[in-house]
Amino acid sequence: MREEIRKIQELMESAQYVTDAPVATSVHLATTLRKPLLVEGHAGVGKTEIAKVMAQMLNTRLIRLQCYEGLDAAAALYEWNYQKQLLHIKLAEGAHRGLAEQEHEIFSEAFLLRRPLLEAISQKDMAPVLLVDEVDRSDEEFESFMLEIFGEWQVTIPEIGTVKAQHPPHVILTSNRTRELSDALRRRCLYIWIDYPSYEKEVRIIERKVPGVDARLAREVARFMESLRRVRLAKVPGVAETLDWAQALAALHADHLDESVVAETLGCVLKDADDIKKFRAEIGKTGLAPFITAAER
Repeated sequence: MREEIRKIQELMESAQYVTDAPVATSVHLATTLRKPLLVEGHAGVGKTEIAKVMAQMLNTRLIRLQCYEGLDAAAALYEWNYQKQLLHIKLAEGAHRGLAEQEHEIFSEAFLLRRPLLEAISQKDMAPVLLVDEVDRSDEEFESFMLEIFGEWQVTIPEIGTVKAQHPPHVILTSNRTRELSDALRRRCLYIWIDYPSYEKEVRIIERKVPGVDARLAREVARFMESLRRVRLAKVPGVAETLDWAQALAALHADHLDESVVAETLGCVLKDADDIKKFRAEIGKTGLAPFITAAER
């Protein structure tokens, strides 16, 4: 492994993110080449954590843009604080100032609400990490708008002028693939797919993220999750559910899995009524043993 990749992996591990060489390489290239990194994968596998860890590694600010259906440029870039402007106008009544002077005052930076994209461009001390989370929830028009911003890293505000980034941000985009992203966006980015972790990696994640967890319990939880993901479920649990479950089991002082403790805590893992019925039907036919021994090494 190249020395710089090994150092990135060590830094990510020290930030409590259990990783591997492909992820560390992608992070290294994204920061070195200053290209956006598109991270796709199943829900709950740690895509967002990559941006958080990168910000921690670089000792810089993390700025998050949460995408959703109908997200537009105003919500992502800037808006005017209309309530504050109206209050200022009311307080200025009787001051006998001209209209042009009043407009200059209320359309100044003091009344500007910076949304994530403008906030990322405006940082003056060092480059922040801009997380564009769940970009697949936005539409193609918003993708095109982002590509324009990424191309120039500047924004023109008619009332103020052009704001150009002194330190263009490091960009991480995440996607759960609820829709296919445009080719234009994909071409602009580096890319990595984050899959469900292997048995060994999930054990390491549990032991790292749930301090004091029983070693046997960590292994059995990882085996169980690996086996459960092979069942045809509507909502396959990710690493987030693994950690929720392991923390719940640790809080209950469990040191191993049995049918009663699994039944009592199943809501930590499965979040769909049909999935719970399907799992219970599987347990009724085979018992719990196949779920905690199938991944035995």
